[in-house]
Amino acid sequence: MAEPESGMGENYDASALAGFLAVAVEAAKGAGEIIRKGFYQTKHVEHKGQVDLVTETDKACEELIFNYLKKHYPCHKFIGEETSAALGVFELTDEPTWIVDPLDGTTNFVHGFPFVCVSIGLTIGKVPTVGVVYNPIIEELFTGVLGQGAFFNGNPIKASSQNELIKALLVTEVGTKRDKETVNDTTNKINKLLYKVRSLRMCGSLALNFCGIACGRLDLCYEIGFGGPWDVAAGAVIVREAGGHVFDPSGGDFDLMSQRAAASNSHLKDAFIRELNKSE
Repeated sequence: MAEPESGMGENYDASALAGFLAVAVEAAKGAGEIIRKGFYQTKHVEHKGQVDLVTETDKACEELIFNYLKKHYPCHKFIGEETSAALGVFELTDEPTWIVDPLDGTTNFVHGFPFVCVSIGLTIGKVPTVGVVYNPIIEELFTGVLGQGAFFNGNPIKASSQNELIKALLVTEVGTKRDKETVNDTTNKINKLLYKVRSLRMCGSLALNFCGIACGRLDLCYEIGFGGPWDVAAGAVIVREAGGHVFDPSGGDFDLMSQRAAASNSHLKDAFIRELNKSE
């Protein structure tokens, strides 16, 4: 397990953090039921952008999760993809803050591709402290609590031990913007990195990509320009507690609010950063 980061999470004892985790898991599983039912039904889809989608299921899941969390923790703060992103204004404070993506992988959901999840993170003192990522279609639950390790369906997990970049499996996403400059920048970076790693995956959910790093299925991950903190708040805890690293693709410190994130196992971080910087 990772060394705890400094932050107000240290003011909460293990039993309090376990309580936060238990409530988050219950909320995720409740939303998971909605996703599971909706997955096999006709979807009613709205466009947030050219290729960025939102469904009735996204909205219903966020309402369920926030209602459940607010019932247990009425004084906590809340940031969610469908509410906060729609308003265009959200601020992370030192207060305990639940950061929620009710359905990460909406495009996968619309297409019936079973790589979808609920992502619920809790920050305390702006530090990601509790993370829950749940894929209800294939019944995979990832959890992490600061200083207490990371788990997959209740079993401890660790990031991979791969120490050769050329044998590493890289995951990234093309994002939702389709202007020529963004697409060219994205694909040029990928083209350069493809010569340095074994292979590439694009799975459509940053939260699950981070969990792939945490459990050793994947070795390297980066994405620039994703939706917001709801995509990474939970996954960042899980990766770090599995012994992996979360950082800015430039090599700097991870900033939850920056829409820039990278993750790796404990062996490949420096080599990965060098190649990311070369690919700029």
